[in-house]
Amino acid sequence: MQVSEISSNMQGYTARNVSHTDFILIGFSGPAVWRQYLFIPFFITFVFSVIANIILVFIIISNRALHSPMCLLICAMSFVDLSVIIFCVPNMLFSLLLNWNHISLLGCLVQMFFLHIAGGFQSTIFMWMALDRYFAICTPLHYTKHMGFPSFLKFVIIPVLRNAIFVLTVVGLAGSLSYCQSNEIDHCFCEHMALVTLACGSIQINSILGLVGAFCVPTADFLIVTASYIKIFVSVFKSGKSSQKALSTCITHIMVITVSLILLLTSYLSYRGNNNIASNSRALISTMYLLIPGCFNPLIYGIRTKEIRQHIMKTLKCSKITPNH
Repeated sequence: MQVSEISSNMQGYTARNVSHTDFILIGFSGPAVWRQYLFIPFFITFVFSVIANIILVFIIISNRALHSPMCLLICAMSFVDLSVIIFCVPNMLFSLLLNWNHISLLGCLVQMFFLHIAGGFQSTIFMWMALDRYFAICTPLHYTKHMGFPSFLKFVIIPVLRNAIFVLTVVGLAGSLSYCQSNEIDHCFCEHMALVTLACGSIQINSILGLVGAFCVPTADFLIVTASYIKIFVSVFKSGKSSQKALSTCITHIMVITVSLILLLTSYLSYRGNNNIASNSRALISTMYLLIPGCFNPLIYGIRTKEIRQHIMKTLKCSKITPNH
């Protein structure tokens, strides 16, 4: 019995001191046929998102008339959405279709870095859009001064540093952990808490820092957006002028960032505390957070923006006329 106990203790000691460097993503677990069927809607969404965002970026960059602050912010958002999709979704699609679900620790950390840095910039770009609308509606005479690059730079530096510091700290701490619990990540991509829950010892610091990042980046940006739009509404109503276009734009922005924030916080909180959220439900929520903005932002901000819509229609007309010549 003593020999058996010693052997068992030695095996446990060895297991605790083995750190996995290769992981298996087991998100959307289920029969292979079901996973292959799931591949179809995700692949269609992926292709549509990539094409829509590439077209929008090309249209804005290639037309100097669209180089206004708001259009450039829309272009930046499309670029960020495109980056998130390209870095995270193909790996998930290969996993669903071909069961290629292995990923190295380094690859996982790189994916996590790009996922979180892009996610942070998504909410920050919403904030910059809100400031653009605030200056355009509430202080129109000083709009050029506030939104000129030298002046606007002060609104760029602090959020960018904030995002970079939080993401680098979160990813760095995750990379410093030893992973001996299991090498199966209960997700379809490298979400922060899905990885660190496999670590040995306490992960309280990682969990707290992840929550602080979630509330200091997207939630703080959301509060600034909300405050800006409240001031815009008050200004419009006080002036007594009808500004249906401005109010429609602001309401659209609030709806988009609200949906994005709900999906993000739900994804963050699903791995914290005691909850009954099923594994596949968590994976679906996170996947929606990746794919939905990439699909709808080009439509919401591209098609609904008059100047961009006109250039898109002009480009489509030219492409139809050219072959006939």
